[in-house]
Order: sequence, then C-alpha cells, then structure tokens
Amino acid sequence: MRSTDDPDALPSDDGSTDMEARVTCPYCGELNTLTLDPSSGSAQDYIEDCQVCCHSMRILVHYLPSGNADVHAESIDDE
Repeated sequence: MRSTDDPDALPSDDGSTDMEARVTCPYCGELNTLTLDPSSGSAQDYIEDCQVCCHSMRILVHYLPSGNADVHAESIDDE
C-alpha cells in the first residue's frame, strides 16, 4: 500500500472518495456532471466534451488525501 506522503497515492477506498463532480462549461456556462475515476491517479488531466454545447473542455482533477476531488474545467484554445 502507498504511503499518504506519496504525491501519487490514491485516495482510500472506504466509500468517502468522490466519484462524481459538477463543473461549469467554460464555453456555454452550463453545469456538467462528471463521473470520476480515482483509479486513474491522484492528479488527472484529460479532455471531455460538454454535455450541452459539445465543446471540448480540459478537465483537471486533483484528489486530496481525504478523498475529496478538486475538479476544474478549462477552455481549450483552437489552433
């Protein structure tokens, strides 16, 4: 088992780990409900489409040792 001092340690699996989060789309302002996967690590960075306007958003997830997830959505600059 990983130490809680390990920055990549997964949160405990005692049922208190956040498995869902709500973020506001940076494009249309609508609220999106996301299903979280704590098994993907304590720090995550991925792309997900808005459930309303379909723009791609960058999702940043950081799990705290408590199992709470700090989740943010950012816009992606079109190239």
